[in-house]
Amino acid sequence: MSGGDGTRRVRAGRRTVEVHRPDKVLFPGGGDAKEYTKADLVDYYRAVAPFMLPHLRGRPLMLERHPDGIDGSMFMQKNTPDHYPEWIERVELAKEGGTVRHTVCDDTATLVYLADQASITLHRWLSRSDRIDHPDRLVFDLDPPSVPEGPGGSPRGDFEAVREAARLLGELLDELELPSALMTTGSRGLHVIVPLNGRHDFDEVRAFARDVADTLAGAHPDRLTTAARKKERGDRLYLDIQRNAYAQTAVAPYTVRPRPGAPVATPITWDRLDDPELHARRWTVADAVEQARTNPWSGLLSRGRALGPARRRLHALRG
Repeated sequence: MSGGDGTRRVRAGRRTVEVHRPDKVLFPGGGDAKEYTKADLVDYYRAVAPFMLPHLRGRPLMLERHPDGIDGSMFMQKNTPDHYPEWIERVELAKEGGTVRHTVCDDTATLVYLADQASITLHRWLSRSDRIDHPDRLVFDLDPPSVPEGPGGSPRGDFEAVREAARLLGELLDELELPSALMTTGSRGLHVIVPLNGRHDFDEVRAFARDVADTLAGAHPDRLTTAARKKERGDRLYLDIQRNAYAQTAVAPYTVRPRPGAPVATPITWDRLDDPELHARRWTVADAVEQARTNPWSGLLSRGRALGPARRRLHALRG
């Protein structure tokens, strides 16, 4: 439904949300990339909401906003502006020297409103606001070894290195009897996500993730590294566990990334690793909803585990 003032009114659950300047181009076309407007972004988020909201509810967000499109200026928004509607959930959390009032996306109307604000990418906490110090997700971030990129970046890069690292990591997590999920980031690499039961604090989770990464890098020192400094990595893939800390965030499943063609961070099944067509930007707003309907994680993330047994198994493996 369109208004005479250049706005579009979108029904989202029990609410109607106004979308301003719906024809504004956020993703310019060119080359193989299709053009997408704000209306396209809104339509995508409304369609994907049933699959995306379970990954957002109760979690503080950091919003990546591109008011002039992906070729314009960008800013990261943690604090919720006063002008946001009162029906949007907020949570006040401690930071050094004060607090931050984060936005929480619990419903489709909020998701549509954030799209209207040109919040292209939603970065979520790994914990929920009711147990903010105890994450229920552990994330390994796998990006290709540093390589020069052309304009807009390469959608593939050295993706074979990412594919192999994910396969090795998945095998190790299987040995530790931890369930794990795989997701393209929509940018350069993959995330490997482990569901937790929320009993451990961030320090415990981060220490465990570091031990897993160190064990894997130690077994494959020619291909993998945990060196934080880029100059020490060479052409090895960095096993990044830095997101597993208080106030750190990771891109939410099904969020759009500010890259040409509007690629999407997309959950996949582990057997997709064998697909030669797989790369970090395999799905876009044009087909990510179709992929979501296949339910690639199929209840996996509801099987949160404690880390004690896995820690003992890891210790035994390390001898």
